[in-house]
Order: sequence, then C-alpha cells, then structure tokens
Amino acid sequence: MSKVGYLFVSNSTKPSAEVLESTEPIRPGSFSKSAIWAANEMGWELHMGTNRNHPEKIKSLDYDMKFYDQHSYRSIFAIRDNITAYRNLSRYVKNNPQIEIIHCNTPIGGVVGRLVGHKYNKKVIYTVHGFHFFKGAPLFNRTILKWVEIFLARYTDILITINHEDYEAACKLKLKNGGKVFYISGVGMNLSAFENPPEDIRELKRKELGLSDNDIVMISMGDLVPRKNYSLAIKAMAKVKVHDLKYLICGVGPEKEMLMQLAESLGLKNSIYFLGFRRDVRDLLYSSDIFVFPTLQEGLPRSMMEAMATGLPGVVSDIRGNNDLMTDGQGGFLVKTSDVDGFGDAIRKIAIDHDLAKKMGQENKRRVQEFSLPVVQQQLLKIFSEL
Repeated sequence: MSKVGYLFVSNSTKPSAEVLESTEPIRPGSFSKSAIWAANEMGWELHMGTNRNHPEKIKSLDYDMKFYDQHSYRSIFAIRDNITAYRNLSRYVKNNPQIEIIHCNTPIGGVVGRLVGHKYNKKVIYTVHGFHFFKGAPLFNRTILKWVEIFLARYTDILITINHEDYEAACKLKLKNGGKVFYISGVGMNLSAFENPPEDIRELKRKELGLSDNDIVMISMGDLVPRKNYSLAIKAMAKVKVHDLKYLICGVGPEKEMLMQLAESLGLKNSIYFLGFRRDVRDLLYSSDIFVFPTLQEGLPRSMMEAMATGLPGVVSDIRGNNDLMTDGQGGFLVKTSDVDGFGDAIRKIAIDHDLAKKMGQENKRRVQEFSLPVVQQQLLKIFSEL
C-alpha cells in the first residue's frame, strides 16, 4: 500500500543566480520544521517546494523527501513568476498522483496551492502567517486581498492561524464543506539555543562595541524599512532623559540613511549603533537590557520571541502578534504604533527600575515556552490527524 503524499508549499525572496543553481542538500528551516516533522510522524510521503533550478538533484539532510521547483516569490504583482509557480505545481501534482495533501503557506503559496488543490481535488491545508487585511491595513489590503482570501477559503479544508486576530477573522470565512479553522502557537521556536548563554558574553560583546557596563542598552532587529517603524523608536529615545542610554539597531534596508540623519538631527549620533546584518544576534540580545519593537505589522514575530527567550523586557507596539506574545505590564509594555511619548515613557520606566526590568524579563522567559518547537509540533500532529 502506497503512502499518502504530503506537499509543503510556501514562498520566499527571489534567490541569487548562485543559489538558483545550487544543488546543496536542504534541511527544513524554522518556517517548515514543525510541519514536516508532524507529516513524517503521520507516516506520509514527504514532498517540498524549493526555489532552485535543479530540485531533482537535491537531497534532504533530515528526511526522505522529494523536492520540486515551486518558483514562488513574495510579490503578488510578479505575474509571470506566479503563473510559472502555478504551472510548476500543477505539473508536479499531476505527475505525482500519490500526493493527497497540499500544505500551502504564505500569501503567494496560499493562492497557488489552493488553486492547484482545487483543480486536482486534493486536501488543502493553508497556514496563514498574517492576513494582509489586518486592523489598520491599507484599503487595497482590506478590499482586494480580503476578497481573494474569501474566495479561496472555499478551496480550503484546514485553515491554520498563528495569532488570535487572524483566528477570529478566519472563523468568519466560509471554508470547504467540513473545513475547520485552528490556532497554533506559531511555527515553533527552538529554545534550546537560549538555554546556556556563553560565559561572560555580555561583558565581551559590550567591550567589542565600545559600550560600558553602566550603559543601558536597547536593541531592535529587522530590515530598515517603513514597516518596522524605527523612526518612532529613535524619536522616543530622544525624549528619554536617562543617562548612558544606547540603542543597537540590527538590520539593513533602504531607510538606513534617513534613520541615521534623524538620529543626528536629534543629537543621538553617538548613542545609536547601526550594526547592519549580524550573525551574532543572540549574543547581542544577551548584551542588552531592553527590547524595542515599534513595528506596524507582524504575524507572530520571531525576533520578539528571541528577545523574550533571552529574558529581556520589551517595549513593543500594540498590534496583532505582539499582543499574542506579551501582556501589557507583565513582560513589558504595549504601546500604540504612533505614540512617541508612550514609547518614551515605557522605555524610561524599565530603564530606571532594575527590579521591574528583571521581573518582566523572567515573565517573558516563562511565557515564550508556550511557543516552543515541541508545543507546536504536537499541535500540528493533532491537526493533521483530522485529515
């Protein structure tokens, strides 16, 4: 008796020419790890999309798995790429009739996967990592993109959400007959990497950056783009009258020059460190005192979970995803995305009260356990058994 075929489909940024031609083995990343684990536990035959030109030559490091070129990227306006993605998936499903389940993720993957699933009468699981018609979203998102989700819901057997705002929205959609909506705790955070911090890492990293032991260090991670709202954090910092307050910003992006000019205009040139792309984010978190996250839009932010896992208190925007992870006044403070004074006041409260900061950090370390890899793996295993 042949195994049930399970296919995981998503999308990503468009890779470089070198990556496109690579045939290096693939290990399921944090985005797909829990789902692939659960599908393997079900005894299903594993298939996975990848954005490479020679998928037939690629092996998986962890599982017996077959790959195909999903050619699926992040832009809804990349019409030619999206048509190719649809054709590639259609061809692959047709040539592998043992595939009975298509698990599609992310907006583009969700559109392509559900259309092909409907065409070939397959069971379809769709994981939403953040509906684009969130509260406060632009009109285009709240109309066109919402209508797309409403239409494609009828082709969906199981719809999985990772925050409560999306769960409530999904429950209002009309799924395929017998379709169900579920909530899970994200994609699964591997917390083992945060259990034993390197000895003296705080002192060593601060010395490397030219920071003193007495500095109160804030940190943010993410691309320097409008969505991350870094300008608000910089303006808020200017209002905090606390001596030796420093701010580390990890990331690259088109707003770097503007943010640097803003910092200089506010007299913060020597207090804000634009660190660019970093591979030592965990160590930088251990070297910091406060996590600052003024982002305008998230699904369930991994960077925030990483900060919580290291025991940092947070000053974060009160939006979907953030308020799933943190309760205001417990692990930190939730502030409106436009409230410069509110961010400044919250930063000041934590900066001047060591006991409060420690208490909030301990609460975050406890809370983030609910979003760990084993928890999500078991949640998905239970959901998959519904099929």
